[in-house]
Order: sequence, then C-alpha cells, then structure tokens
Amino acid sequence: MLEEPARLRPGAAGIGFDLDHTLLIDNHLERVAFLRLLEDVILYGGSPRVSLAEEVRKVDDLLARQRAGLFSIEDAVLRFAVDRGAEASNSLVEKYKTLVLGMVESFVVPVPGVRVMLRALRERGFGTAALSNGWSPLQERKAACIGFDGPVLASSVIGFQKPDARAFAALVEALGVARSAVWYVGDDPRIDITGAAAAGLLTVWFDFEGTGYPQDAPPPTRKIASLSDLLVALQGTSAAP
Repeated sequence: MLEEPARLRPGAAGIGFDLDHTLLIDNHLERVAFLRLLEDVILYGGSPRVSLAEEVRKVDDLLARQRAGLFSIEDAVLRFAVDRGAEASNSLVEKYKTLVLGMVESFVVPVPGVRVMLRALRERGFGTAALSNGWSPLQERKAACIGFDGPVLASSVIGFQKPDARAFAALVEALGVARSAVWYVGDDPRIDITGAAAAGLLTVWFDFEGTGYPQDAPPPTRKIASLSDLLVALQGTSAAP
C-alpha cells in the first residue's frame, strides 16, 4: 500500500504533467544528437550503418529501450558506439550530453497554448509538477525552455519509470496533496493514463495527435484536445486555499 505524503495542503489539488508530446515537442532531438555523434564514433574506429533509414531505426530502438528503463543514457551511448565497432569511451558519453543539451533551445517548441495554460493554473493556485521518463538534465532543460517552473521528476533520478506506481507516488509527494486530488495529464493512454489511474490518480488524456484511445485501456477521467481545454476540464476542482 503506497502511503500519502506526510504533509498535505488541505483542500488543495495538484496537476502533474507528462512532458514530451504533452507540454512540448522536441522534434526528435535525441535521435538527431545520436546521428551527430556518428562523426565522433568514426574517429573512435566505428562505421555508420549502410543506410540512413537503418541508422534511424537502430537509434530509435536504442532510445525506446533506454526510456523503458532497460539501461541508462550513459549505457545507451556506449552501446551505440560498440554496436558500430567503436571503442566504448566515456568521452563519447560526455560529447553526447554536450550535444543534446546544447540543442534544446533550437529543437524544443511548446505545445500551442502551454504558457497561457500554465499561467492560468498558477493564478488559480494549482500546484504543478512534471513526471517524465528520461535523463533528468535533459528533461529539466526542456521544461525550462517552455517556461515550466514546477518540479521536474525524471526517471533517471527517481529510479522508477512510468507506468510504475512508484513513479506516480513520487509525483504525489512532490505536489504535497492527497493522492485522490492529483490529476495527471498525458498523451500516452497506457503509460500515462493507465499508469496514473492504477496509482490512484485522476487522469486527463490529451489527445494532441488524434491517435484514438485503445478500447482495452481504462478510460480517462477527462479528455481534452487542446491545452486550453484543461481549465474547463478541471472546473469544480479546488486549488490551494
């Protein structure tokens, strides 16, 4: 049984957000950083894939497994190098980190309406936090780039990946409100919505890309098609007194 945080704000509600494809779009930032790293991999004795399509497929598969918690971003870079016949060097890890962090401002764009929505939530007294699967320094910089100033909880630091209930428990603790008063907003029906609901949170499915909701997944508490709809969806919800 997961425990509630020790200090709660009576009568308050908190809003948790997914980051990628909910508050922001990163335009395949991490994929491009790996492709740029290829020049350095070649200097370490490696060779690129036969085709760009194959290179992209392998990079996307590597990132999917890293985001699923199978290994760290550092291990992902070393695997990327070794898989292409290069030396597994920590210099490549540091180069990747420098590349990807330096690209944030050029690649990341806010989902339309995010700044207005965040300002409205602040004005109404809602506490906000982000919960994201990924490397913490990158996710924090992405969030800052779009003006998100709440806590950013990334799986590389908290030690748990969504949809694990322990990841959502960390979010509840960061918001400092009762679990039953936490809403989680995300675009992925299974990782975000099903995971949050299983952890006892209220859910808002952001149907940003019009992909449709799986029939075998538990339905969200609310559904929105734009971030401007969020305040309407939360009508009747109490913020901090």
